[in-house]
Amino acid sequence: MGSFSDYLENELLGHIFNSSYSPSAIVYLGLSTADPLDDAGGLAEPSGNGYVRKAIGFSAASSRKVIQNGVVQYDQASGAWGTLTHWGIFDAESGGNMLAHGALSMSKAVVSGNTPRVADAEAEVEVIAGYVSDYLANALLDFAFRNQSFSSPDTYVALCTAAVADDDTGNTITEPSGNGYAREQVNPDGGASPAWDLASGGALDNAHDIDFTDPTGPWGTTTALAIADALINGNLLMYDNSPSDDFPDSGDEVTIAAGALDVSLS
Repeated sequence: MGSFSDYLENELLGHIFNSSYSPSAIVYLGLSTADPLDDAGGLAEPSGNGYVRKAIGFSAASSRKVIQNGVVQYDQASGAWGTLTHWGIFDAESGGNMLAHGALSMSKAVVSGNTPRVADAEAEVEVIAGYVSDYLANALLDFAFRNQSFSSPDTYVALCTAAVADDDTGNTITEPSGNGYAREQVNPDGGASPAWDLASGGALDNAHDIDFTDPTGPWGTTTALAIADALINGNLLMYDNSPSDDFPDSGDEVTIAAGALDVSLS
């Protein structure tokens, strides 16, 4: 199973919370004799001897993953390529940026005269369960690996009085009702406060305090946070069920301190 590279994590977080990202219309499968690692620092592609990355297609995202669609056929090797153990997805035939990486199901020592191929469904990329909604996981995978449209959303922080799940939506999460409660919008970096900071290391956070309107009555016990793409209803983007319980009531100040809301992709 493959995972996002550091590069792609930052680009996708930037697309969701800050500036837009334009994915490549074609993505390429590369092979490596070592684990590329998330930062591509371990990438060891064959050099010469007829090796060239090849275009790869994916089936539509489903169940939080995209799966290689069709065999990827390489040219005949004119010399040894080494023992291939891993794959990477790239946004260019040569050079460019690594988007994701994973291990081959079986290693293969390629020698002169071999014509390597990667079987259908060998390469998969998945967004692990938890924190990222099913909606967003599938949208990001289709966007990054299939060049399907996904516009940068508005982002609103919601307080929830019940646990949130991957398959929730913006209108199935349980939020306080009345007494002055409303989601709070957080803007792109450089926009009106509060805003997000810039993604680095596959993560970002809120650059300013997020101040909710003071309650005019009890909001109940808030046990989770969610990020949606609309002030009311809309799509659930991300969530966290781990914040400490709180009990906002009339006259309380409800604030998420700057830097306290961390968002990451993996």
